[in-house]
Amino acid sequence: MFKRLLILAAASSAMSAFSAEPAAPPAARPKALSHELTRAEFEQLLSKPAELLIIDLRRPDELTRIGGFPVYLSIQSKDLEQQIAWIPKDRTIVTVSNHAARSGRAADLLTAKGFKVAGLLGAQTYEEQGGKLTKIEVPPPRNPAAAAAVTPASK
Repeated sequence: MFKRLLILAAASSAMSAFSAEPAAPPAARPKALSHELTRAEFEQLLSKPAELLIIDLRRPDELTRIGGFPVYLSIQSKDLEQQIAWIPKDRTIVTVSNHAARSGRAADLLTAKGFKVAGLLGAQTYEEQGGKLTKIEVPPPRNPAAAAAVTPASK
C-alpha cells in the first residue's frame, strides 16, 4: 500500500511540474522566401497573359469547391518536382494554392530550379481582397449509364 501511495505521489508531483511549465508553441510553418503577391500585383501580371503561367497546386475538389482562374496549369504539389520538365521557362510564373502555403513551397522550389517566379498567391486570400475567381463546374457524364456503373458502392 505504501509503495502504491509513493508511486501516486511521484506521478502527481511530476504532473504538476509539467503543468507549471509553459506550453511549447506549435511548430511555426516556415515562411516562403518568394514574394506573396497582392491582388493588384497579380492583376497587373494578368494583363499580360502571353507572358504569364499560373500553376495551381490545389486538388481538383478544391478547384471546383472554391474556384480558380480561367487558364492555369494544374499540378498537385506532391507531383511538382516530377513534372518540372513540362513547365516552360520562358514565362513568368505565379504559384497558387488556397492560402499560399503550398504555393510558397512551390515558388521557392521553382526559383531554385531557375524558373522566373513573380510570386505566390492564395486563391481564397485573393478573393477576400475583392478578386474574382472563376467557378468551375464539373460537366455531367456523357453516358449516364456508364457513370452509374462506376459508383463507389460498386467498387
